[in-house]
Formats: sequence, structure tokens, C-alpha cells
Amino acid sequence: MLVLRGTPALSDFRIEKCLAKFVEHGLPVTGIYAEYAHFVMVSKPLTEQENSILAKLLTYGSTIQEHKPEGVLLLVTPRPGTISPWSSKSTDITHNCGLDKVQRLERGVAYYLQMPVDNFTDAQLAAVKALLHDRMTEVVMDDFQAAESLFLQSEPAPLTSVDMLSQGKAALQQANVRLGLALADDEVDYLFDNFSRLGRNPNDVELYMFAQANLSPQNI
Repeated sequence: MLVLRGTPALSDFRIEKCLAKFVEHGLPVTGIYAEYAHFVMVSKPLTEQENSILAKLLTYGSTIQEHKPEGVLLLVTPRPGTISPWSSKSTDITHNCGLDKVQRLERGVAYYLQMPVDNFTDAQLAAVKALLHDRMTEVVMDDFQAAESLFLQSEPAPLTSVDMLSQGKAALQQANVRLGLALADDEVDYLFDNFSRLGRNPNDVELYMFAQANLSPQNI
């Protein structure tokens, strides 16, 4: 897997908005910088010319002088096991440009957080991650090599039933956390009431579909 740095991912306005969110939640973040990170799965090493073409394709948006970002790294990527719309389109473009060795491209955002303390507490780190990503469609990683999980392929898992008929609403609440559905309390109530009327348990795919259709991302 190749890891290629991209251009800045946040405008000055969005940086100010992010910092205001951190202040609102009492988090010790004094500065933030974010840039796109590109992950490239190739079938064999690229030639110098192919690397040049790929670099040009991945140069877009505003640019700043080359520098080494500083701070705590939090890498936000699509959830492993999924293929983002950006991945599908960008991979097609590379193939149209003759880069057949590129099996797939994926993109994340690398956040670098400056703070006046050495480390976040576990609670602070969890709060920061919650503000930076959409837990329904994204995950937060601590280093770039962890992004290799984006390209892992596995056999589809069987449907899993959520036994709310015998365990009550608590089964849905636990599934909401376990599956990262980000359902609000009223949405859990809606599911419980309607599947109770149907007289059957929902499966995980139905819950994923409902969550994706009803999700209102609160990301910054």
C-alpha cells in the first residue's frame, strides 16, 4: 500500500469552527491542521512516469508550502469493508489514465491536534474522535499503516438477528452501540414499536439501512 499526502482538508473557517467545538466541549485543543491522505493499493510497483501521473491526479484543491505537520495524529477514513464513492470514481479515473496497476484508491483525512498537555485522557480522546468523524460511515485510526485494513477482503458475514422480542428495547440500544449506527433515542423507539407490531426481530442489515437513510451527520 502506498501512502501519499494530499492538500489541506480544512479552510480557515472550518478550523475556527472545529476549535470552537472543542472549546464548547471543554477539550484541551489549541490548534488543528488537517490534510487529505491517499491510500493506493497496487498490483506491482509503479514506474517513475506512473508515479508522476498519479501524483498529478492527486494534486487538487488549495495547496500550501511543504511542511511536517505536528501534533497528535487522528486519521479518519471510511469504515473498513466499505468502498466510498470517492474511491470508486478516483479508481476509475486512474484506470482511464492508463494506471492499470492501481487496484484501488481510498482517501482519509489526517488531523493533527495541538494541545497544552502531553496526552488526552481516555475520555477526552473519545470525545475528540466523536467530534471528528461520523461513526456510521467512518472510523478513526492512530497511524497510516492501519489504513491497510481498508483493502482487506473477507467473506460476507451471515445476517444477525437482534433479539428485541425477548430482550426488549435494550437489545436495540446495545446493537446501536455495537454496530455504530448513531441512532437517536426516538429512532430506537420507532424501530422497537414497529418491529413489535410486526411480531419479529430486525436483522443487522435492516438496522444499517434504516440508520443510513435517517442519519443526520453532526460532524464538524
